[in-house]
Amino acid sequence: MLMYQASRMHRDVMDGRVRLPQIGAVNATDSPSLPWIVVDGAAQEIPPVSAYLLDRMLGDVSPLTCRSYAYDLLRWYRVLWAVDVGWEQATEAETAVLVGWLRSARNPQRKGGNNAPRPGTVNPTTGKPMLRSGYAPATIAHNLSVLHDFYAFHLHHGRGPVINPVPENPGRRAALAHRSSEEQPARHRRGRLRQKVPTRQPRAIPDDQWNALFQQMRCARDQALLACYISSGCRASELLGVHLGDIDWQKGQLWVISKGTRAREPVPLSPEALAHLAAYLDEAGLPREGGAVWRTRRGEERPLTYWAARRILQRATDHLGMNWTLHDARHTAATRMARDPTEVELVES
Repeated sequence: MLMYQASRMHRDVMDGRVRLPQIGAVNATDSPSLPWIVVDGAAQEIPPVSAYLLDRMLGDVSPLTCRSYAYDLLRWYRVLWAVDVGWEQATEAETAVLVGWLRSARNPQRKGGNNAPRPGTVNPTTGKPMLRSGYAPATIAHNLSVLHDFYAFHLHHGRGPVINPVPENPGRRAALAHRSSEEQPARHRRGRLRQKVPTRQPRAIPDDQWNALFQQMRCARDQALLACYISSGCRASELLGVHLGDIDWQKGQLWVISKGTRAREPVPLSPEALAHLAAYLDEAGLPREGGAVWRTRRGEERPLTYWAARRILQRATDHLGMNWTLHDARHTAATRMARDPTEVELVES
């Protein structure tokens, strides 16, 4: 009888009929060795998660990676709390519940208005598919990889279940082991519970749509920000971290902290992007000593966040009926550089 009740609860959570308990949180700390922790419903730190995240930080992952792993593990603990299973007793059945819930639940990041296109359809203007309402296959794959590594870490130290609750995929490991980057990847079967992750195709914003998008920018800051995105090809987090001393006006480049290597590296800027950047600084004034170049325009001056920068583009795309994103600007820059490395003109005069 107890086995049947547990199985019924597993299926209810898997199918989305039972909501995950919205307890626990990911909290920032002032510790460089452990910048993020996961707490339970009583606001108490979860030691197994902290031990794993500390090990990852000692392995030289970035604080942002630590944060991402923390949210994956918080989601896992919420599944375990919903089915009343301790982390040491977790099996493949609970992993299946996690995957089922991710496949059926709505992603809170997928927010649209009443007139928003239906998720999964193709935008008629851009030809780009709309994001699905749930979690993407890549998100599920990332969560499973983090979870497998979490249990592998504790198994190494003699803690947790005897068998890793996330199924292994020996075929994939064998196919990717000791492979040259110039070789075509060998075919392999997906492991159990793994999703079909589509191959991403490069996507560039057409010139006419880019010009229409640029014209929707409301102020000098937004024009400069978008021009620098499309000119440099750097990530949003890299560009938003630029300070005044990182601008090389003579050579036409920015110095950014690379997300991957965390090294300070130069990226190119077009003459048009530099002109828009100069116009923005002339209008807004120079930042404070050590302050970020990109700042808020209302209220107390604060560094511009990723979410605020994303919203700038969303307002323009919603008005035009498009679905381009900040990452598409990065694809566009790479496409233009590949087409002609000397081509840096970005917008119509």
